[in-house]
Amino acid sequence: MSEKEHVVGDIGAVDISRKSHITSMGNAPAYFSAWDLHSYYGESYIVQGVSFDVREGEILALLGRNGAGKTSTLRSISRTDTPQLHHGEIWLDHQPIHSMKSFRAAQNGIALVQEDRRIIPGLSVEQSLELAQIAEPVGWARERIYEHFPRLAERRKQEAVTLSGGEQQMLAVARALARDVKLLLLDEPYEGLAPVIVQEIERILESIRELGMTTIIVEQNAVAALKLSDRAVILDMGKVVFDGAAQEVLDNNELREEYLAI
Repeated sequence: MSEKEHVVGDIGAVDISRKSHITSMGNAPAYFSAWDLHSYYGESYIVQGVSFDVREGEILALLGRNGAGKTSTLRSISRTDTPQLHHGEIWLDHQPIHSMKSFRAAQNGIALVQEDRRIIPGLSVEQSLELAQIAEPVGWARERIYEHFPRLAERRKQEAVTLSGGEQQMLAVARALARDVKLLLLDEPYEGLAPVIVQEIERILESIRELGMTTIIVEQNAVAALKLSDRAVILDMGKVVFDGAAQEVLDNNELREEYLAI
């Protein structure tokens, strides 16, 4: 029997009462848990048994070379249609996410900020934030968002697609915070940005850290992500090859060279 034949269909049969894999890490229980995830794009087997936990308020860097399965893992967690999750469990704040569609996962607190930012043409900054809050549950009030993102406040009437790349990234994060977020997933937040704008995004991520928001960051700039993070998970060919403290990766040249090429 092939690996795919083994896992296809199992997702619908998961016993949602089973929470034994939500294990204790240190002195705090896992707030988020991914357990034995297997995901496919068509016949392509991309996420191959990925498991890890995140404590509440923790920032985790999900790292690896190009093609390691990082974005696919984020998309599996947020329950997008692709890749298709064939087997595994996803738990957030004791709620089973693995059996949900993406809109239900979002309603239960998972917010994915995708690499392409998904800015909607024709809408101003303010209208984009209003649209994010058109349905419950609502997160931050717009005035609170503008306090944390003064650049967006200055441009609230500007068409969002005319913003700079860094400003669009700010808006993408702000839209996520406009919802009632329990787990923030950031896919390549520094991608395509000038160094001076990267510094602005870093300040935003530092603010997220200070707010204690549980976050998973996928980022090719591994050193920047590690400096922001408490822990790191490294993927290679769709499998976890390291799960530990972010500082341990920063201190281990051999590990970085082998799996991150830095």
